[in-house]
Amino acid sequence: MYEVLSPLGEPTVQALGVAPRLSDLSGKTICEIWNGSFRGDVTFPMIRQLLLKRYPAAKVVPYTEFPTTDVQGITTQLLKRVEDTVALAIQKGCDAVITGNGF
Repeated sequence: MYEVLSPLGEPTVQALGVAPRLSDLSGKTICEIWNGSFRGDVTFPMIRQLLLKRYPAAKVVPYTEFPTTDVQGITTQLLKRVEDTVALAIQKGCDAVITGNGF
C-alpha cells in the first residue's frame, strides 16, 4: 500500500457563495472588464450591441473605462489592480459584470 499526497496541496482559502442571478437586465448597469486575452476589443462591442438590442433600458459601461486586469500569477500589484477595479465598478454602479467572453 502506498500513501499519495496531492502536489496541489490543501485549499488555503474558504470559497464564498456567488451572488444571486439578476432576474432581468432591463434598467441595470452592466460593466465589461477585460483581461487582455481573446480579442475582447472585437467581442465586447458585439456583446454590448446584442445586450442593448435585447435590453434597451440597460446601460453598458465599456471595458475601455476600466484598467485591463490580467491574471498572470498572483502578485501584490495584481491584487491592487483587482481592488482598484472592484472599487471602480462600485463607483460606476455596476449591477452585473462581464469578465470573460471566451478563450
